Amino acid sequence: MTQLTNSAPLRGEITIPGDKSISHRSVMFGALSKGTTEITNFLYGADCLSTIGCFRQMGIDIEQKEEGRLIVHGKGMRGLSAPGSHLDVGNSGTTTRLISGILSAQPFTSVLSGDDSLNSRPMGRIITPLTRMGAKIESIRGDGCAPLRIDGTNSLHGITYHSPVASAQVKSSILLAGLYADGVTSVTEPVLSRNHTELMLCKFGASVSTEISADASARISILPCQELYGQKIHVPGDISSAAYFIAAALLVPGSELLIKNVGTNPTRAGILKVCQDMGADITYVNETAEGGEQTADLLVRSSSLHGTVVEGRLIPTLIDEIPMIAVLAAFADGTTVIRDAAELKVKETDRIRTVTENLTRMGGDVTPTEDGMIIRGGKALHGTVINPYLDHRIAMAFSVAALASDGVTDILDSSCVDVSYPGFFASLKSLTV
Repeated sequence: MTQLTNSAPLRGEITIPGDKSISHRSVMFGALSKGTTEITNFLYGADCLSTIGCFRQMGIDIEQKEEGRLIVHGKGMRGLSAPGSHLDVGNSGTTTRLISGILSAQPFTSVLSGDDSLNSRPMGRIITPLTRMGAKIESIRGDGCAPLRIDGTNSLHGITYHSPVASAQVKSSILLAGLYADGVTSVTEPVLSRNHTELMLCKFGASVSTEISADASARISILPCQELYGQKIHVPGDISSAAYFIAAALLVPGSELLIKNVGTNPTRAGILKVCQDMGADITYVNETAEGGEQTADLLVRSSSLHGTVVEGRLIPTLIDEIPMIAVLAAFADGTTVIRDAAELKVKETDRIRTVTENLTRMGGDVTPTEDGMIIRGGKALHGTVINPYLDHRIAMAFSVAALASDGVTDILDSSCVDVSYPGFFASLKSLTV
């Protein structure tokens, strides 16, 4: 448990740990490459360590160095070995869904299983398209969830798959299987989801193309690939982790905070647009675009916020930040409506329920809906006991809420933040001393 109270202004600067999504992919693609991949600013969070553990089980030598440096000694696209036991994916949906596409084409059988939360999340969304490609993949319990048994095959087929939701994990699973297919594999999405897979696969030598239609739908295609080649990857700071410090600086009066090296890839940076729509004072500094991934330092000053509407095409660019956006909305003047976000129900928790429950405990006025929530802001929030239900994003969002609320707030099971941000509470404290 961690205890927090109303905060002094946040001042100074902070460098955010590496992006979780990019860290996962750098290990996976490095393992499938010929030669060595050197990764800097890697996120040593629990989820990414699950990915490392899985590839070590399949014979990949991975060296963990100091200060977020990682060396992956790849064995090529067909160099993985059969694991001696089931692959433990921990709490990581990204590990599970992406690695399933890779394992579908390997010459061995594997079983993927994680913790209770992971094993309750829907995997039918990857089982269906991978099966269409010729993969032999099944939910062992028959409930569409992990544990998954995958009998690898060398006869995957290229397909065109129309994904009903914009999901980077679904898209990436299919594209990774498509590396091994007998023809072009294409995924269409209602709107382009985060595109780290496409950008990084191109850097490693794959042929990936993206077409955006007039209605904003996206078609992403990949050609079969004979070989990938090791690269140097610098992981930008994770905007999902930066979101908590952006929000804290906006909410705590008198704050001025420089958040360095934040990934601002437009397929991920929807929270910045929402904050600016709410009246936030955020300035971009030192913008770069290394390896196709945009980054910037963000100068954030405390601001008076007002309600907004978060919906439609914006949702895939900020789905993980919605708990934090809901907290911002509770402190803003007026009403904020979040819709088209039913995906929140199948995250580490049902985040519509857990956000509603905890905001209500703090005195917020929030109504859950089938695909989001309505938050009537401007009410004074007070300290309480927050149960994040082991969901790291709920724990961090309500830790920020505590800094701008009256009284004492206790965050139960606060160590769950280690999934994506080990040292989160120490970082937060360092800015208010």
